[in-house]
Amino acid sequence: MSTPTFHGLSILGHSLFAENPTEPATPNTRDAFRATNPATGHPLEPAFYSATPAQLDRAATLAAEAALPFAATSCAQRAALLRAIADHLEAAKVPIVERAHLETALPLPRLNGEMARTTGQLRLFAELLEEGSWVDARIDSAQPDRAPLPRPDLRSMLRPIGPVAVFGASNFPLAFSVAGGDTAAALAAACPVLVKAHPAHPGTSELVAHAIRAAITESHLPAGIFALLFDSGIDIGQALVQHPDLRAVAFTGSAVAGQALMRLAANRPVPIPCYAEMGSVNPVFLLPAAILQRPEAIARSLAASFTLGSGQFCTKPGLVFVPEDAPQAFLDTLDHAIASLAAQPMLTHAIARRFAEHIEQRLQSNLADRIVEAKAVQANADPAIPTGTAAPIVFAVSLDRFLATPALEEEIFGPTTLLIRYRDPAQLIAAARHLHGHLTATLHTASEDLPLAATLLPILETRVGRVLFNGYPTGVEVARSMVHGGPFPATSDSRSTSVGTAAILRFLRPVCYQDVPDSILPPELQKANPLQIDRLVNGQRSRATA
Repeated sequence: MSTPTFHGLSILGHSLFAENPTEPATPNTRDAFRATNPATGHPLEPAFYSATPAQLDRAATLAAEAALPFAATSCAQRAALLRAIADHLEAAKVPIVERAHLETALPLPRLNGEMARTTGQLRLFAELLEEGSWVDARIDSAQPDRAPLPRPDLRSMLRPIGPVAVFGASNFPLAFSVAGGDTAAALAAACPVLVKAHPAHPGTSELVAHAIRAAITESHLPAGIFALLFDSGIDIGQALVQHPDLRAVAFTGSAVAGQALMRLAANRPVPIPCYAEMGSVNPVFLLPAAILQRPEAIARSLAASFTLGSGQFCTKPGLVFVPEDAPQAFLDTLDHAIASLAAQPMLTHAIARRFAEHIEQRLQSNLADRIVEAKAVQANADPAIPTGTAAPIVFAVSLDRFLATPALEEEIFGPTTLLIRYRDPAQLIAAARHLHGHLTATLHTASEDLPLAATLLPILETRVGRVLFNGYPTGVEVARSMVHGGPFPATSDSRSTSVGTAAILRFLRPVCYQDVPDSILPPELQKANPLQIDRLVNGQRSRATA
């Protein structure tokens, strides 16, 4: 295994904080913390050091100073930066993936795939920048002879919102962390990024930040457009959201933390948008003909989906609506698929403890029946399930009990799901109307089910950001049309997505230019259309001069 060098210090685009002569040469050991290997419970070297308030303020100040020059860069310059970051990540892939494996216990094939996803989304945003129509350029030409009043020349486009705070996620140490989708979207939008690294994988975060730093250096862009801030707790994250130079927040994580950040962002003297993706239970609807025609296939795929990554996906199917008279083959196949599984490491021991607590609460409450569980649980072996791991378990409940018990719709982060038995289509439609906001909803159908599916679809459109047919949601394609969002409490703003090129819209705002001389307009709005992008000119899509 390769042995990269770690500094354990927060990072600016071009330097470590400690390289600044105004900062102490030796970190404050009172703020030291270490990552833990979830598979062994052993701490990992080296120590990392929480950023100080002074370092946070310096990073935010530099980001504010860099905001205008960064906003003035061309799409081509930013596309080159994103591709350079992807190249540097690929060059450092082996040590990054190895360290991520140590810090998360996620398997190497999964992490190699996540690295490909991370570099792929960086390059996808580069393509978006080069295409150009994302700026939504609109032109209403002057009408000096219009009566009773002339119309001025009006031109508008989307412009960067300013410095963005990004919070690294625990369950995706690459794709939703330091160089993940939020960072890629913000940099594409010409917004400086201050990343608060997740304390569970600081080594991975530092290695990725060094790749970004190298790309910024060779791109000759201001150092202030990127910073990585370490923090063993929540103080730096809270201060980051409240810093007056920050203009937006992007977060992926728990509902408790996400809603706390929402309140901080809203209660500032100048409120800022907080785009929090806070997880979901992702209902799956097994319609009557589908479950009759393919019970075994549906059960096997369901088991694979909710146990994938030890159930630590925000798109894990946590609610499954199944007919009361579902074939026994469905339950038998599900039981066989789950019973043979062993306990798997969770991302952190704290996450494993919370999972165990939630499962015990559900068992003690008698609100749902335990119907399927892994042999590791059934055997009640001695020693017990190793600390830091979780074994799959399935509960079941009647739809009437589910509708009467709001707590059953809450997410349990880990390898568990809840089967909800419905009597007839009318009851299923009522259940769909009852749901709160989620990221996804899935319909399993046969041709005979399509009339019922057609009734459910417009209801589910109001509850989720992505509707799937005959699949499972634990796979979020990085694509131009992807929507990874949904109504509260799944996210803080259902009008946005955190995956796909539309994510750039979170970090932009419209600006109108009235009678501005052509020579000082942004090139996207100049009469000659030098970038040859699609524009809305007097109500018509065009690349012509205007």
